[in-house]
Amino acid sequence: MTKLDAHGTAPLDTEGDLASLRGDCARMTPHWAAPEKAASRPVSPSRIHGVRVPPASARLLDAMSDYGD
Repeated sequence: MTKLDAHGTAPLDTEGDLASLRGDCARMTPHWAAPEKAASRPVSPSRIHGVRVPPASARLLDAMSDYGD
């Protein structure tokens, strides 16, 4: 049997409803690491050269159905 130890002021919810999950996430948000926002710049069309696919890979993709098997 699992022993559940809970520390903090929030009541322990063993049922796990959506409201409880959202509250837990809201309390944890300040502790999550987030990368710095990097300003992306548009790529010049002259730098875009297309995609090269080996013939064997192209045949494999061509043989696959559109929506998976």
